[in-house]
Amino acid sequence: MKIGILVTGHTIPEVQRDIGGYDAVFARFLDGYGFEFEGYYVVDGEFPEGPGDADGWLITGSKFGAYEDLPWIAPLEQLIRDIHTDGRPLIGVCFGHQIIAQALGGKVEKFKGGWAVGRTTYDIEGQKTALNAWHQDQVVEIPEGAEVIGTSDFCANAALLYDNRIYTIQPHPEFTAAMLKQLLETRGPGIVPNALLTEAGGQLDAPVDNADIAARMAAFFKRGA
Repeated sequence: MKIGILVTGHTIPEVQRDIGGYDAVFARFLDGYGFEFEGYYVVDGEFPEGPGDADGWLITGSKFGAYEDLPWIAPLEQLIRDIHTDGRPLIGVCFGHQIIAQALGGKVEKFKGGWAVGRTTYDIEGQKTALNAWHQDQVVEIPEGAEVIGTSDFCANAALLYDNRIYTIQPHPEFTAAMLKQLLETRGPGIVPNALLTEAGGQLDAPVDNADIAARMAAFFKRGA
């Protein structure tokens, strides 16, 4: 099964050196499930011809906001709608979660409550799930037909399911402790409040449930094949 990875941002130099771009990050995250992957750097204007170029699709995180006036946002929203109409499985993570909601009629904005950074506990599909977060933007209004399947005290719409064809999640199950540490040290200072950086850094060794979400995503793709 071929998964097309729609890359909406570039990894920081330290991650690029150690792993590669976000397509490589997600290929590693979903390794062992029998998928093949192809990355499309939509952030640089590189798009597939259409939904039929892959059996399933995944949209990555990004430093950009879904509401920003960028030349690749509108074409990506149209591709999301085309994939939704076509019925192939689609997964969105962080920015991917947000842009899918926006493309299908929801609303995304910079959350007045600030940032979520580091290990965060969510209730996802009835299970307490610890995952690494890195976001200020949130889906504040969900599209018609979307079901909230994940939430936290900080993020009401942390995971959404659309007719069992689209699955999206706000936190970053693909973030390892090493990746999060690199972000805390390089991207966080001057942007994220120091208290949050310190708290997140102190929890780097705490367990997270990344593997459970990888299995959930793999099953979602295969069920939709």
